[in-house]
Amino acid sequence: MIRDTRPALDRARTLHLLREMLRIRRFEEKCVELYSATRIRGFLHLYIGEEAVAVGVMQGLQPDDAIVATYREHGHALARGVSANAIMAEMYGKIEGCSRGRGGSMHIFDAATRFYGGNAIVGGGLPLAVGLALADKMLGRSRVTACFFGEGAVAEGEFHESLNLAALWDLPVLFCCENNLYAMGTALGRSESETDLCLKAASFEIPAWPVDGMDIMAVEAAAQKATVSVRSGGGPHFLEFRTYRFRAHSMYDPELYRTKEEVEVWKKRDPIPNFVDLLKQEDLLRDEDLKQLEVEVESEIAKAVESAEAGTWEPEENLTRFVYSEETKR
Repeated sequence: MIRDTRPALDRARTLHLLREMLRIRRFEEKCVELYSATRIRGFLHLYIGEEAVAVGVMQGLQPDDAIVATYREHGHALARGVSANAIMAEMYGKIEGCSRGRGGSMHIFDAATRFYGGNAIVGGGLPLAVGLALADKMLGRSRVTACFFGEGAVAEGEFHESLNLAALWDLPVLFCCENNLYAMGTALGRSESETDLCLKAASFEIPAWPVDGMDIMAVEAAAQKATVSVRSGGGPHFLEFRTYRFRAHSMYDPELYRTKEEVEVWKKRDPIPNFVDLLKQEDLLRDEDLKQLEVEVESEIAKAVESAEAGTWEPEENLTRFVYSEETKR
């Protein structure tokens, strides 16, 4: 594990971290309600339980840095600064969505915040991250590309090809592996002969270390350390965030690969209530503070739902817009 270099607790900073985790959790919970009511359709992959990873990593990034994520990306987008209104409208399939309603849950995109994914293909974001980092290096930009992916992507060829090229070309990429143990539904030990994922990254001569992904402070400290090194010319780095999703892989997942008892054990490490307890112990959070944060978050999400409900469906005559064909060439 990385040596504990976490900064001293600061009230304003820690309340910000808590608020961001709460925003993601409550947004996801609302999405469950809306999906059950058929207001959101298609695929839906929830980030509940993993909030500390997205929030902690984003603290070390700058506005010019790029983010590439997976199909479980609502939390990353919110933490990066993509508005809840734009994300919710996208979930509804409305024009006001960040991808004009054409991407849905798995394809959140926002150029203004340099958020380049949601990517529905497992491992599909890794080559994109290498390309973004290569462009930054060739143009002499002091930028970092943070690439999020699950441990299931480690079994894909893109993982090895991307890490190899990033190491060969000394590219400014921070590889963030969110190891929630089960990928889509297969335990890590049943798909990987070597379950220490940091060893795989180290085989490409990339600095790599594991991090407790259920501890927001540990995530922030590790991400800050790695990002500083990448930005200063230290080449690609790899962080394995050991985390856990409390919900099934997707809303269609029967979840037969793990027991309810195991899930309940992991819920005892829930990053939000555990962080709340820590802040209260340090006298940095009062009950009224927490109530106020919940009110603010609830209001933000309610406005996002209201905006999405009132949003605009794209006219049928525009269905072929943005679609390349022989007809569109004429």
